Amino acid sequence: MTSLRTRTFGSRADLNAALAARLHGALSARGASAVMLSGGTTPMSAYEALARERLSHDDRLHVLFSDERYVPASTAGSNYYQARALLNALALPQESLLRVRTELPLEAAAADYENQLLQLLSAGIPIGLGLLGLGVDGHTASLFSVQDLEHARGRYALEVQRPDGRGAVSVTPELIGRVREPLFVVAGPEKRAAINALVRQDPSLVAWRAVQGCDNVEVWTAPE
Repeated sequence: MTSLRTRTFGSRADLNAALAARLHGALSARGASAVMLSGGTTPMSAYEALARERLSHDDRLHVLFSDERYVPASTAGSNYYQARALLNALALPQESLLRVRTELPLEAAAADYENQLLQLLSAGIPIGLGLLGLGVDGHTASLFSVQDLEHARGRYALEVQRPDGRGAVSVTPELIGRVREPLFVVAGPEKRAAINALVRQDPSLVAWRAVQGCDNVEVWTAPE
């Protein structure tokens, strides 16, 4: 049974500072480990703050992403591109940075990303902290519907069609279930209904259904 804990911050600045500290600890952990980053606007301030620090990390650190829009990696819509300052500061070798190769056809990009994830897990590298966003509609990563959850069965990554008509590649509930510290980070009054549904563990909410393979889940929120 999944246990959910919530933490509400008084301001967005407090949330940003706490997230930066949590990420710093995860990225500087000793031993082989992986950290999953999410996209969206909420974690960007923490990424940028960490990029300005002198980050030291274990040579066996890996970074992956919860999802990626099917756009060029050099454009602002890309989660990989948005996190580039932090990634540049970490200066990971290519094999330690798992990203969706959107230069490939969509299905091939999903298969390639799944293969990267399989190699990570097969090497016995644990995924420690894993950030997740929460949409106004209750989605997380790029899992938008019950159909997406059904198509994700038995996979670690899959291609999806977003409601806006664009493609994306998302990790799956099976991959999220391998994350030791899944953490939803959500801010903004427009997301209050979705946050409330997640906190009360609404069984119809895609985001809640996506974390049912996890023992413990955290939700950090701020009102702004």
